Amino acid sequence: MKYSIGVDLGGTNIAVGIVDESYRIIKKGSVPTLAQRGPEPIIHDMAELCKKLLEECEISVADVAGAGIASPGTVNPDSGIVEYANNIKFSDFPLVALFSKEMGMPAEKVKIGNDANLAALGEAVAGAAKGSKSSVMITLGTGVGGGVILDGMVLTGCAYGGAELGHMVIEKDGRQCSCGRKGCLEAYCSATALVKLTKEKFEEAPDSLMREMCENDINRVGGKTAFAAMKKGDKAGAEVVETYLSYLACGVANLINIFQPEIFTIGGGVSGEGDNLIIPLKEKVCKETYSKDNTLKTDLRIARLGNDAGIIGAAAFATK
Repeated sequence: MKYSIGVDLGGTNIAVGIVDESYRIIKKGSVPTLAQRGPEPIIHDMAELCKKLLEECEISVADVAGAGIASPGTVNPDSGIVEYANNIKFSDFPLVALFSKEMGMPAEKVKIGNDANLAALGEAVAGAAKGSKSSVMITLGTGVGGGVILDGMVLTGCAYGGAELGHMVIEKDGRQCSCGRKGCLEAYCSATALVKLTKEKFEEAPDSLMREMCENDINRVGGKTAFAAMKKGDKAGAEVVETYLSYLACGVANLINIFQPEIFTIGGGVSGEGDNLIIPLKEKVCKETYSKDNTLKTDLRIARLGNDAGIIGAAAFATK
């Protein structure tokens, strides 16, 4: 049995898993990132957690087939350098060189990739897109991340910053996005955007059930508020969900028209709405896709791996 290491480096936590050749996590753990410390202590803690888990599994570093690291930001897998990551303050940081030294592992056995891209790879090898040759994934969380897998390979672009799917404009001169553009998918379809949309309706609809659910306190509005109100028959909540799904369908249909993947997966916190999200979304997307009359159509699914997607994708990337 061959084993690999998958590391998902986040702004809040470092998650590590020991993964077997069937892409099953046999042991995992996490430690706080404490990003304000700077990159070197973060990499030290990352390596120490990897060694601890290997020891618990009675696997030596020498016997590991490879280690993959899913990092935020613009990541150069060829040089092993994180060119820029704003939430961990990496800038031209030689992550592979330092990590391999801390691990006592040859640098050629360590690979890095963008976290959203590798989460998409995780879903492709072991999750909702398993068995497909082409898939696209978007994650609806604080922002909108994404990844594109074509013929089993991660699409990164010439400067390794490809598949920033959340920064596709769906409303020209629309809402301000954190990236500097206006009208991005992220500005309309992230969990953050959903909360903003819900708060706007909260203020407009004094009789909405959302007010009762939040004890009339707008600061208690969350990403689940509108969906929860809709399920109880609240008109205002249903209007929020309808608006949100219309924007999301626009973005998903655009991506399907561009890539025509076999499977399109949706992950992140909002995907937890399950059928209440995916069923009406499918209906809207079907009306907007160029291939709506084709015999073969993209299969739209909820992602399955949750927070394990980055770990599994990183481990898979290490051995590809």
